[in-house]
Amino acid sequence: MSNSGPGGRKKILFFAEAVTLAHMARPAVLAGLLDEGEFEVVLARDPRYESLFPDLTIRQEDLMSIPSATFLEALARGKPLYSAEVLEKYVEDDLRLIDQEKPDVVVGDFRLSLSVSSRLRDVPYVAIANAYWSPYARPHYVIPEHPMTRLLWVPIADALFRAIRPAAFAMHSLPLNRVRRRHSLSFLGLNLNRVYTDADYVLYADVPQLATMAALPDSHRFIGPVLWSPEHRYPDWWGAMDGRLPTVYLTLGSSGRSDLLPTILDALRDMPVQTLVSTAGLAGGLAAAPNLFIADFLPGDAASRRASLVICNGGSLTTYQALAYGKPILGIAGNLDQHLNMGDIEQFGAGIRLRTDRLNPDGVRLAVQSLLKEQVYSHSAGLLQKQIGEFDAGSRFTEFLRSL
Repeated sequence: MSNSGPGGRKKILFFAEAVTLAHMARPAVLAGLLDEGEFEVVLARDPRYESLFPDLTIRQEDLMSIPSATFLEALARGKPLYSAEVLEKYVEDDLRLIDQEKPDVVVGDFRLSLSVSSRLRDVPYVAIANAYWSPYARPHYVIPEHPMTRLLWVPIADALFRAIRPAAFAMHSLPLNRVRRRHSLSFLGLNLNRVYTDADYVLYADVPQLATMAALPDSHRFIGPVLWSPEHRYPDWWGAMDGRLPTVYLTLGSSGRSDLLPTILDALRDMPVQTLVSTAGLAGGLAAAPNLFIADFLPGDAASRRASLVICNGGSLTTYQALAYGKPILGIAGNLDQHLNMGDIEQFGAGIRLRTDRLNPDGVRLAVQSLLKEQVYSHSAGLLQKQIGEFDAGSRFTEFLRSL
C-alpha cells in the first residue's frame, strides 16, 4: 500500500476527529512539527476548526466529523458516542483518503473507524490517546454528570455507577465491533478501553507521572503532552492588571458549561484576586467588577504563565497548558473524560476537582483559597512542570516514526 513521497520521504496521513478541540489540535500540532524534508505530511480534518491553525503550511484534506454538539450530548447522557452507521460512513471516508494518498503510516486521534479502514488497506495505524483510556490503565472511575446524579445523593449514584459501569462500557463497545464484523475483522471484546485505543501503535499524550499503568508492551509508549494555544490578540486591558494581586485564569473552553461562569465569578468577586476570563464567545452580559477582566478569547499560554492558578473544565488540553507553567488547577469536571483527567491531577496533588452538577460559590471559594495558600499544590504542579519540560512530544513522535 505504501507510496513514499519524493526523495523517499515517508508519507504520513493524519486523521483529526474534530468532535472536540483536543482531538483536532494534537494531530495538527504533531503534523506541523514534522520536517517536510523528511516526511510528506497530509492532515485530514473537518473545516470547522481550520481558522484556528492559520500558520499550518502542510496540505489539508476535508474530512467529516459529527457535530461537536451531538458528540457532547451523547457524552453527557451516557450514550454510545457513535452509531455503527456513523462509523461505517467514517470507514468509507477513511478509505477514500487512504486510497487517494497511499500513505506509509496513518495517525489518528480518536478516529475509531481507523481500527477498520487501516486494516482493510494494511497500513500501519498509530493512535494518539490519553493514558487513562489505555487498556493497561488503572483509573478510579466516578460517576460523571448524569441525570441520575440529579435524583440521588452522589455517593449513592456513584455506587450504582460502579455496579453498572462494566455493562455500560460493553454497550459502548458494540458499534465498532459490529462494523468490524461486517468487514470480517476480529472481535475486540467488550472492553471499551481497548475499543478506544485499538491500533498497531498507541502513543500517549501524557507524562507517565500522572498515570497508574500496568507494564506496557513495546507498541505503547508515552510521548508527552502535545501543547497548543490559539493565536489571539492581547486585549486592551492586558497591561492594566495589578501585578500585586494573585491572578486567576478562568476558561471553560468551547465545550465547557458557560452557564457556570456566573457561579464561579460570584465566588471570586469579593476575594483578593484578579480574574482573567476567556468566555470562548459563549457568555455575554457578565457583571463587571474592578478586578475582573473579560475577553471572548485569550492567548492561553500567556494567561497561564501570568496566572497563580487556572480554573477550567478539567480537559487535558488546558490542564497540561497550566501544568507546563507549574500552575495548580481547579477543574470543574462534568463528563467522564474530564473526571478521569482531573482525578489523576488531584491524586498527584496538583489540583482540586469539583463537580459541575454540585457547583456552588462556597465550594469554589474554598477550593481557590486552598490552591493559593497551601504550598503542596504549587509544589506538585512545579514537579509536573519539570516532567513536562523533559518530554518533547514533537521530537519523540519524530523518533517514533523513524523507528518504523
